[in-house]
Amino acid sequence: MSQLDYITAQSCELFNIPFFQFSQLKKFAPETIPQIKADYKREWENWKRTILAVSNRLGAPFAEPHIEKWCNGWQVRAHFFAYFKYEFNKNSAAILSVILNRRRLQVCLDWHCYRADRSQIRLPQYNQWLENFDFNRYQDFELWQGDESEYADFPLVKTLSEQDLQLKDENSFYCIGKNIEKAEIDRIDTVAFIVQTIEELMPLYEKCHC
Repeated sequence: MSQLDYITAQSCELFNIPFFQFSQLKKFAPETIPQIKADYKREWENWKRTILAVSNRLGAPFAEPHIEKWCNGWQVRAHFFAYFKYEFNKNSAAILSVILNRRRLQVCLDWHCYRADRSQIRLPQYNQWLENFDFNRYQDFELWQGDESEYADFPLVKTLSEQDLQLKDENSFYCIGKNIEKAEIDRIDTVAFIVQTIEELMPLYEKCHC
């Protein structure tokens, strides 16, 4: 299977549309709906192939990945989203997420807020990965607050200090990961990049569940 069967820089262009809700599209740009649907279906299939290829390479102890659909009935997505968990942590809100948006491809350790009330661990346990953090090992990773925009610029770990890792309050958390800008996506093996980043984040993910 060639790289063209997976996500590309062109995939990011999918999200450069004026409206995402079908009600708005029907009102202001009804003629664009058939093409938008066709484009989303095509690129989502490439996204799905990419995530499943990652899953195949990762193997155990990972469960089958969750791959969010390209629409939810009343709107198309502003990004594609998938996440990985260990089989025995399937009820945890700690996730290794993969996002493709209009700016970039992102792989990170994240706290899935929408699943927090059903999680086998709580936020303080997730934040355990910050304890005795290995700045050297993760110096080329980026770090950002969980409530920051996914389109923001994030600092590299090697530019930060222990003081920068302080949480704002009891509801705060950090994400850590790597981002590939749109222009760079076609220059890398996306599946290999996602697999390698997830594997590097696994020790932190496991620390959340200690």
